[in-house]
Amino acid sequence: MAHFNQILNDELASKFSDKVIIITGASEGIGRALAIALASFDCQLVITARNLERLNSLAAELTLLGQSPLVHVADVTQQEQCSGLIQACMSHFGRLDILINNAGMTMWSRFDELEDLSVLSQIMQVNYLASAYLTHAAIPHLKLSQGQIVAVASLAGMTGVPTRSGYAASKHAMIGFFDSLRIELTDDKVAVTLICPDFVVSQIHKRALDEHGKPLGDTPMQESKIMTAEECAQMMLPAIAKRQRMLITSFRGRIGRWFKVIAPSLIDIIARRAIASGR
Repeated sequence: MAHFNQILNDELASKFSDKVIIITGASEGIGRALAIALASFDCQLVITARNLERLNSLAAELTLLGQSPLVHVADVTQQEQCSGLIQACMSHFGRLDILINNAGMTMWSRFDELEDLSVLSQIMQVNYLASAYLTHAAIPHLKLSQGQIVAVASLAGMTGVPTRSGYAASKHAMIGFFDSLRIELTDDKVAVTLICPDFVVSQIHKRALDEHGKPLGDTPMQESKIMTAEECAQMMLPAIAKRQRMLITSFRGRIGRWFKVIAPSLIDIIARRAIASGR
C-alpha cells in the first residue's frame, strides 16, 4: 500500500508540477482542503473568496507547507470582479492552467414553505452564474495553456433532492453548462472536469438559507457519518490530474445514475431518506 501511495503521489506531482491553479471558495470546506492537498506539489496557487481573514489564515498555513499563494479577495457573482481575478493571476504568474470553480451556497427548505423567493436567485447567482462569469474570463488564457476547468457541482445536480429544490436546480444548471462547454472546447484541448460530491462536512450547511432567507446557523447533517472535506479533496486530485470527465464521490451516487433510468421512483425514496437522516 505504501508503494502504491508513493506511485500515486509521484504521478500527481508530475501532473501538477508548475501548474498555476485558481481555487474559488478557498477560505473553507472543500476549497480550503483542496488548496492544502495541492500544497505538497510544485504548483502555484491563487486562492480567492470574499473573506480576507479566512484567506489569510489559509495563506499562512500554505506558507508553512512551502507555498507562496496569491491571495485575492473577490465576489465571483460580480462579473467585473471575475475579470479582475483573472487579470491578477496573469499579472502575478503570467499563465493559468487550471480553474477550479468551487464557490457555492445551499438552502434547506421545502419549496412550498419558502417565504423569500430571492433565495432561488441568490443560489443560482453563486452556484451557476458566478462559475459562468469566471470561466468566460479565463477561457482565452486556458486555450493558450490547453488547460482545464474544474466545476464542483453535486449529486444534487443529477437528481431531485427534497428541501434543496433551488440548490438542485443550480447544480443541474452547472452540469448542463459545463457538459456543453466541454464539447465547445474540444478542439482547443481545454479539458472540463465535473466533480459531484455526496454530502461533505462543510460550513456551507450552517449557512444554508432557510425558508426566510436566513442562514440556519447549525448544520442539519450528521457530520460524523459523512465525508470530510479532506477526504473529498483527496478523491478529487487524481480526477483532476487525469483530466477526467466526471467524478462521483460515493457508491450510492454512482449506482444512482443507473437506477434513475431504470427505477426513478427508487431514487426519489433514497433522496428523501438521505435528507431525513442527514447523511
